[in-house]
Amino acid sequence: MRTLSDHLSSYAAHHQDGRNIATHFFGIPAIVVAVAVLFSRPVLGLLPGGVAVTPALLLLVAVTVFYLRLDVVFGLAMLGLIGMAVWVGHHVAAHSTVAWLSVGLGLFVIGWIVQFVGHYYEGRKPAFVDDLAGLVIGPLFLLAETVFAMGLRGALRDEVASRARAMRAAAPGKHAAA
Repeated sequence: MRTLSDHLSSYAAHHQDGRNIATHFFGIPAIVVAVAVLFSRPVLGLLPGGVAVTPALLLLVAVTVFYLRLDVVFGLAMLGLIGMAVWVGHHVAAHSTVAWLSVGLGLFVIGWIVQFVGHYYEGRKPAFVDDLAGLVIGPLFLLAETVFAMGLRGALRDEVASRARAMRAAAPGKHAAA
């Protein structure tokens, strides 16, 4: 199994331009909330206490297991962050179908437009083009970047930065945008 450093380094190799990273701080959360909204229907059942079982909740469980296997602290933080998105999604899904789809699809489209603008600045294709895990690593990358900016996990930050530069140098044309 790939490690936290493996995933973050691979993702970071596609994200070196500050403008691209900045766009991701809007685009990725918008996409995560959009997916939570759109996957909050249908309700598949109820857990004790009236908790609705939805595709969004099942996806939350799956990605949380993935994140926890990479790093317990980051995994718990991601559970909280994506859990908030699922909570928002649940409340949006309780509205009319038009409102639910408008919010979900609107955030999804806007989020991806912002992402692709960032990759235009980067001059590189998105990470998920080479590895679909990039779709799950994106939110974790933002958490890691925030943690690194706070001066925490310095050894991981240095390892990821070093490996990302090496990956990018080893295959400069591989990441080029069309």
